[in-house]
Amino acid sequence: MKKLFILTMIVGIGHISYGQTYNDFETDSTKTSEPFKPSKTQFMIRGYGHTGLNTLSSDEETESSYVGSAFAPIFLFKHSDKLIFEAELEFGLEGNELEVGLEYANVMYVLNKNMTVRAGKFLLPFGTFMERLHPSWINRLPTVPLGYGHDGIAPSSGIGVELRGAFDLGGPKLNYSVYSTNGPRLKDGSEEPEEAGMLLFQNFEDNNNSKAFGGRIGLLPFADSSTEIGFSTYSTSKAGTRDSEYENVGAFLYAIDFAFIKQIPAIGGFIDIKGQYNNSNIDDATYIEIEDDVEEEYTFDNKSNSFYTQLSYRPTMAESDFLKKLELVGRYSNYNAPEGAEWEEQSDQYAFGLNYWLTWRSVIKMTYQTTESAGGHDGGGTVNGFYIHWAIGF
Repeated sequence: MKKLFILTMIVGIGHISYGQTYNDFETDSTKTSEPFKPSKTQFMIRGYGHTGLNTLSSDEETESSYVGSAFAPIFLFKHSDKLIFEAELEFGLEGNELEVGLEYANVMYVLNKNMTVRAGKFLLPFGTFMERLHPSWINRLPTVPLGYGHDGIAPSSGIGVELRGAFDLGGPKLNYSVYSTNGPRLKDGSEEPEEAGMLLFQNFEDNNNSKAFGGRIGLLPFADSSTEIGFSTYSTSKAGTRDSEYENVGAFLYAIDFAFIKQIPAIGGFIDIKGQYNNSNIDDATYIEIEDDVEEEYTFDNKSNSFYTQLSYRPTMAESDFLKKLELVGRYSNYNAPEGAEWEEQSDQYAFGLNYWLTWRSVIKMTYQTTESAGGHDGGGTVNGFYIHWAIGF
């Protein structure tokens, strides 16, 4: 079962053996933390959840509410040393209603030590944030950077097949992934005119005969695996609905990611730097807008991009056990949607946090965040937020 846990972390969540790890219990500085002990059975349930208080204020109003947020159980089953199944459900409260979603569900088969194939619904290795860092007990802040989630330009998951693995280059290490999925769906404005030209990535059933193809290659140039640089692509020749005028609208996306994690004696603790740049290029098309009951055609250069960089520091070498559990976090993110689109937007976001780690997998986060936007669905402006969240992985 120990192999199951390790392999699941390697393949399913993206903490591959030749990639960087996060929340490593072996480096937890608290003396009261106990090593993780995997189950001896072939079936295992893991997961995470979080709750907290959100206070958001703008020029017009202030809202404050406790949030039940999310509970995400992960189911793991080891059929044999080579065949493994994994799935994650998500339970969340949105608008006073319980929403249930399937984050991923796939079967993995280990071909050899350098190759694993999986099929089903899986998190896409487009950069590293969505695949490796978004779970609430791993994400150092209670929010995600601009450009991710709803209205974001970074794909998160897909249904298809993937081949992934890693190689030791005699010091440096290389990890890779190539995959094919049903691909995104182009929003043509027929249902939501204000989102015409966006890509909808949660396309469970293919809306045409064209698949999406993508992949990521990551290089860890140093023997201590402290640094990782990655490059990802994602493309489709057809994103529009079959037999519609938008059927042949294609898209090409790419991402560049960077990570540095290391304990540095000179500063008395761990420093963790992450960043990712996303770029989306969708073929131009003509859309319809209705103003005063009059239909008008319009088009725009459908290019978007987003970027985030994050720095965190934890004084793990301090003499005080209390100080060892503290963590300082800062993040900047930026999002630019195409000029001329109904969803045109330029946003900048700054977030500053102070975390307290109860154990290596349970954290209390206190964060101040400010977002300045021009355009967007809400017309833009400044929104300030204060968050207190408690997240736990189990």
